[in-house]
Amino acid sequence: MKLLVYSHFFAPSVGGVETIVLSLARGLAELRDSNGAPQFELTLVTQTTAGNWDDKALPFRVIRQPKVVSLARLIRESDVVHVAGPALAPLTLGLLFGKPTVVEHHGFHAICPNGQLLLEPSGEPCPGHFMAGRQTECLRCNSVEGWAASYRLWLLTYVRRFLCQHAAANITPTKWLGGLLQLPRGAAIPHGLNDVAPLSSVEMVSGAPVIAFVGRLVTTKGVRILFQAAGILGLKHRPFDMLIVGDGPERQSLEELARKSGLGSRVRFAGRLGGEQLEVELAGATVAVVPSLGGEVFGLVVAENMLRGLPVVASDLGALAEVLGDAGLTFRTGDAAELAAAIESLLDNPSLAARLGQAGRQRASEFCNRERMIESHAAVYRNLVSAERDECSHARAVVVE
Repeated sequence: MKLLVYSHFFAPSVGGVETIVLSLARGLAELRDSNGAPQFELTLVTQTTAGNWDDKALPFRVIRQPKVVSLARLIRESDVVHVAGPALAPLTLGLLFGKPTVVEHHGFHAICPNGQLLLEPSGEPCPGHFMAGRQTECLRCNSVEGWAASYRLWLLTYVRRFLCQHAAANITPTKWLGGLLQLPRGAAIPHGLNDVAPLSSVEMVSGAPVIAFVGRLVTTKGVRILFQAAGILGLKHRPFDMLIVGDGPERQSLEELARKSGLGSRVRFAGRLGGEQLEVELAGATVAVVPSLGGEVFGLVVAENMLRGLPVVASDLGALAEVLGDAGLTFRTGDAAELAAAIESLLDNPSLAARLGQAGRQRASEFCNRERMIESHAAVYRNLVSAERDECSHARAVVVE
């Protein structure tokens, strides 16, 4: 089967979409039938430049920044088209050529002009103005860059939604997101992750308990709420240190805020880390906190820390709560006092923290199973091709009659 996967962003760009698309494409390309032949002849198309990345090391073909004519030819030659996010060009071409086109939603672009389901510029969660028909609110929300840009985003949301409604399948990583999008032919397939060794297998660092945050340093990730909660714990004279892993446009202002809040000596900004270096840093953590304010459709950081066996405290956003299940603690989004109380309950009860860490690892191993993610996608493609062949056979039979 010839499968074309389109992802606007891809390695060497770093992000959740890039991580999942690479893992999925690699897994699909490595699937073999009973005779040992590849099940998929996979081509990945992206608008990201290669930089120092070696595409030849991948088990599939990568085509970067193709012209529209080349993209049209690639889609026409494919049996199935998979689009990571409702990108207009591949979606339109896939439907135009009558190809079974699958959209995997990594954001809210089919129901929100800015794709984040957040009110701009405050970054607060949006109650769903677009789907509720409150279009004036949508236009006002995105007018920071000018009304012309806002109208353009608003109109494109209608176009994306129309195209998704005609796609052969709409895949979401959580049922919660599927419920928000309200698109036909939906399927929830959780993101699959590679297993990591539980941190309990690493010698833990002694001393004050460590509250860890991992993520991009932007407003929506809620680090300021975490600092407010830390301030509450500080007023109670609780011993703790804080580890901030990640980088982003707000790093400088957050470092300044930590100093002004009297948290400077307790907070360490480690920058962006990965691989073994990240695991070593987190080996000393007591609890992982994910205080996101919005924009989450899955919560990779939640799942990754669950796999590490760390007890997780996360805001009660729908996607995060679905991934976490009952294997961690949640707090009302944006409520620093509730966050402080949740952290305190784990610091006061090591046995609860250990139990949640074990339960989290078990749940993440099952919920975020990589092999199941790959096979579930493969099953979607097979079913679409089989249905198309049956339809063609039926049409030929009708003509003969």
